[in-house]
Amino acid sequence: MNHFTICASKNDTHDIEEGILDTLAQGFVVEKNDSSYLLKSKGLFKRHQGAIHVIADNTDPDYFAKNMPGMMSFYHNIPFEDEQLKELVMIQISVFNTVIAVEMDKEITDEQMQLLIKLLSSIGGVGFLPDGTLLDQQGLVIVYPNGESGPSNFRPHACTKMINVQEATSAQGEARKNNTIAFLVEKGIPYVASLPQLPSVEDCAFKRQEDIAKRAVALLIAIQFACDVAQSGNIEDSREFFLNMLHKYNVQQFLTDNEKSFLQAQYPDAQYPDAQEAVSIAWQYEAYWTLIWALGFVETLEFPDDVCDCDYAIQVVSSCETFEQFYAQIAMRSKEEILDEADKIYRLHWACVNSRINGQAAPLALNESVVMERRRALFWMIGYRNEQWDTMSMDT
Repeated sequence: MNHFTICASKNDTHDIEEGILDTLAQGFVVEKNDSSYLLKSKGLFKRHQGAIHVIADNTDPDYFAKNMPGMMSFYHNIPFEDEQLKELVMIQISVFNTVIAVEMDKEITDEQMQLLIKLLSSIGGVGFLPDGTLLDQQGLVIVYPNGESGPSNFRPHACTKMINVQEATSAQGEARKNNTIAFLVEKGIPYVASLPQLPSVEDCAFKRQEDIAKRAVALLIAIQFACDVAQSGNIEDSREFFLNMLHKYNVQQFLTDNEKSFLQAQYPDAQYPDAQEAVSIAWQYEAYWTLIWALGFVETLEFPDDVCDCDYAIQVVSSCETFEQFYAQIAMRSKEEILDEADKIYRLHWACVNSRINGQAAPLALNESVVMERRRALFWMIGYRNEQWDTMSMDT
């Protein structure tokens, strides 16, 4: 093998450089290059070259958003002979925020592997071999790729930064999680038990009813303009009409920054706004549908395998002459009901990602785009991690 990866849960990466320079200097000439390190073996014969790349979630969050779900899926699908060990491994993966990737141009020698194990020990992480074997920080096998347990007495480790990011567990959150899992089992939908619970009602920063209502109306107007753009309609006439609608309902301040830019951007003659951006905004019909469900205009959030009723979605607002008339019809759902749906969509999203990564059709024809937009709206309403609408993380 010529690859070795160390994953860890770290408050910062400052001590990693010291570990690389001190440990690997015994067998390599090490040259630092930004967040990477170039390696050249010191031997006169069979000279090796390689590199170490250090990746942290605060500098490259996209890497973790793209790769951690795949790692979770890979180990979830391994038939562990010890289910408790599987839970521990999945918990550990969920708090990884640092990756040290070693790439060599030739096979890693036994002597070099010993140095890499020393590096693993100094960092305090988990070692990943290319075949999927996991090593603890002493270099002992945690689990083999066939699910057989190794000799390691493994226990997960999380840095204080990751612990603080994880919402506090609660009996309420565990009960909600278990209810969702029971729903998934009944439907025959795969799940991973280590996916964290969501915060309790008391620990959520729920949006106010009026803010949800104004956001819903503003979003619908932005969506309608995006639909006109996607269909190559008269952009200027459409823009003027929908800007007037925003003022009519007095909700212009509830547009997101992306929506404001999209609505207000000026384009040269014969040039239209970006069609892909228009399609992305138009897909948020599903997020809007979820908002008006929370406001009581939609009776049930059906299983997310199909798109919403766009004609009815429009009529909910268009039948009202003023925002006050729309607001007077609201029958707001309880925070508990909204949080229940948020937990359900969170775990359904994992099922979508798991299927996609493994090249399989989503279970029960789940529509991942619908699931993602519902999640955007639900997580925004519960104030999850205080994330903003346009930049809502979709980690699973």
